[in-house]
Amino acid sequence: MNRKVDNIIIGFGKAGKTLANYLGNKGEKTVLVEKSSNMYGGTCINVGCIPSKFLATCADRKAYSNADNKAYYKDSVVGKKNLIAKLNKANYDKVESNENVEVLDGTASFKDDHTIIVDNGSDSYEIFAEKIFINTGTRPFIPDVKGLEVGNRIHTSETLMNLEEFPETLAILGSGFIGLEFAATYAKFGTKVTIIDNGDRLLPREDDDVAEVVYESYKSLGVDILFNSEINHVEQSDEKVLISYTENGDIKELKVDALLVATGRRANALELHLENAGVEVSERGFINVNDHLQTNKPHIFAMGDINGGPQFTYVSLDDYRIVKSYLDGDGSYSRKERQGIAFSAFLHPTFSKVGLGEKDAREKGYNVRVSKLPVTAIPKAKILGNQAGIYKAVVDADTDQILGAVLFGEESHEVINIVVTAMIAKQPYTVLANQIFTHPTMAEALNDLFGSVK
Repeated sequence: MNRKVDNIIIGFGKAGKTLANYLGNKGEKTVLVEKSSNMYGGTCINVGCIPSKFLATCADRKAYSNADNKAYYKDSVVGKKNLIAKLNKANYDKVESNENVEVLDGTASFKDDHTIIVDNGSDSYEIFAEKIFINTGTRPFIPDVKGLEVGNRIHTSETLMNLEEFPETLAILGSGFIGLEFAATYAKFGTKVTIIDNGDRLLPREDDDVAEVVYESYKSLGVDILFNSEINHVEQSDEKVLISYTENGDIKELKVDALLVATGRRANALELHLENAGVEVSERGFINVNDHLQTNKPHIFAMGDINGGPQFTYVSLDDYRIVKSYLDGDGSYSRKERQGIAFSAFLHPTFSKVGLGEKDAREKGYNVRVSKLPVTAIPKAKILGNQAGIYKAVVDADTDQILGAVLFGEESHEVINIVVTAMIAKQPYTVLANQIFTHPTMAEALNDLFGSVK
């Protein structure tokens, strides 16, 4: 089956699905190709932020349940699966109901810079399009270690969330934000968690004082963290995972029910055969794009994680806005105009950040003023029952503009947006220092944080 359409979108992520409906509503014939029916809606909905935060919320509520660990955990995973199935179908239906959009299951690859080959396992056919949009995202990275293969007992962040059997013990390779999120979730479910990392501290890119507070919070959860450790090899059986690792030069062993590999993500580009279209990629394998998200082929765009930008679903949505602006003929909105981007990692408690940390600001040559506030000083934290954490703000001493903030505390994923708004509006830090907040809230602590800048 060879045919011609106006647009081909490869990947059912946030940018891809939103763009498909936009183009369809304009009357343009559009084909949306998705490799797996389990991924309608993209990474966030199916194997990323939505299911992981569902499980994290269940874990937080475990203290209020009388169920034993095994039963409560299994019910949580089943509940997660039911939710994701509904969201997956809703995303498919929303796109498929557009009369000008067709969803095709199959693996897409380039024949040339205008032609895509779609292979669904039984049939293979070609589709020609005037414009092509790549939205294939990323996949978990598995280091080259003997025996380290995803299977019954070895998992990535995507497969672990489908495990209905409660792991009494869990080892996590990697102490980045993904590893720390899962460490908190499973520790709260009642699992004995051990993190194995080759670094000498948590969050090496963050300020030392902030990283130390995060470390103490995880120790209070009972999470063991093995620094300066490298995995030598692993053995996976039906019952256990045996891990051989070297810690500070000593060879040791650890036997656990499950192992989570949380060592980052890589571009989903190999199967695309971008070389056939002459599309250029970076040294890390991500697709190179300009400020309008065009590749070196002006009619081929790359959106979302695949273009090497921040790997968040809300950035993927903003990528759609950039492409839409270009397609509308205006192009006034591009990556140059993109506002400051905050992020939240659902650690114990939530870690949220926007802009620069103190050490980064000083390295960039800013004359900085800094303020820190322990979460123990926030009344709402006492009400919520978790006083772990720290608020930290960095201000430009010459302009009074907010350079950045870290909020490590309960509900910080909501509070950080207030700081972002002040930064976008280019308001001096004194606006937050003097704002009248409702009480009792975690947000009102911004009064004290920015009121003590010095």
